[in-house]
Amino acid sequence: MKTDIILCGVGGQGILSIATIIGEAAMNENLYIKQAEVHGMSQRGGDVQSNLRISSDPINSDLIAKGSADVIISMEPMEALRYLPYLNKNGWIITSSTPFVNIPNYPDMEIINADLAKMKNVIVLDIETMAKENNIPRSANVILLGAAQKAIGIEYSKLEDAIRRVFGRKGEAIVDANIKALALGKNEQK
Repeated sequence: MKTDIILCGVGGQGILSIATIIGEAAMNENLYIKQAEVHGMSQRGGDVQSNLRISSDPINSDLIAKGSADVIISMEPMEALRYLPYLNKNGWIITSSTPFVNIPNYPDMEIINADLAKMKNVIVLDIETMAKENNIPRSANVILLGAAQKAIGIEYSKLEDAIRRVFGRKGEAIVDANIKALALGKNEQK
């Protein structure tokens, strides 16, 4: 097993929480894991990106080479396209459809959507609306993780267990909200 994942978005969207959940699930499966994070100006709405490499064999580098990522999980559609050069030809993009317009020259969403539509394996979800409609507004990132579960190759139950361990100290309500979010995303898998 080998999966190279690029997680991306804007500061405060929960990218690092997704990385923590995946990492916890992988380590519990006795898989090797390497992670490298770039925070940029995350406190000011800047981009956040994490390379997450999971394998059943030892991993030498924590960085993902261009053309070799298996999955891009993005909390923001333009950020998904920014890392497109890293995606392999059969890779998956799982992204939010909601833009986080934090720059004056943000591209037109019609152009972004057209570029995403050209991709072979893509899931675009309105996770913000899904989270609000299900009364779990702070768990939109985990909806995206649920949609990416099959692409990342970690069993659904292992991600549920990881959520319980990662969020357990925050209380049962937080755990339940994130388990619900994971299930919502799983129902959107292709």
